[in-house]
Amino acid sequence: MTDTTLSVLTGAELTVTELAPLPALLALSVAELAALPALKKAEIQQQLATAATWLRQAEQKFDAALQTAYGDVCRRVLQESGRDFGTAHGRDGVVRITFDLPKRVKWDQQQLHQLAERIVAGGEKVEHYIDAKLSISEAKFKSWPPSLQEQFAPARTVEPGKASITLHLDPKESL
Repeated sequence: MTDTTLSVLTGAELTVTELAPLPALLALSVAELAALPALKKAEIQQQLATAATWLRQAEQKFDAALQTAYGDVCRRVLQESGRDFGTAHGRDGVVRITFDLPKRVKWDQQQLHQLAERIVAGGEKVEHYIDAKLSISEAKFKSWPPSLQEQFAPARTVEPGKASITLHLDPKESL
C-alpha cells in the first residue's frame, strides 16, 4: 500500500497507512482489545484521536462545500414556497438533494420570567402556559451552608457520568 497523504481537504497530516489499522479494531472483541499491551493501546488511542480530528475537519469542510453549492438555491426554493424553515428538495443531475433548515427558537429568559409573574398575579397557573425545568449548578449547591443543602438534598440525584481513560506515554521510560 502506498503512503498517500490525505491532507488535501484539511491540511492535517494523516496517511492511508495510519488509517489502515483502524478498521481492524472492529474485528477485535472488547476482551481482545483489553488484553493488548499498554503501549499498543496508547498507540491505538492516539490513532483514533487523530482520525476523529481529521474526520471532523473533513466533515466541516465538506458541509461548507455543500452549503456553497446548494444552500442559496435551496433557501430560495423554501422562500418561494412561502416558508423560512423546513425541508426543500431539488436535483443536481441524477442526485436528489434534500435541504433541511430547522427552526431553532430561543426565548428571552428575563422576559419570560416577567410574563410568568404576570400570569401568577392574574390568578392563573403558570404551568398551563410555560414549561420550566428548575436546576441548580453543582458549584452553587456546594457553596451553600449545610442547613440549606439539607433542605434541597431530597430533590437532588447524583448519577455517574461516562468514565474516561486516557493513556499517555511516559517519556522517562525507554521503549
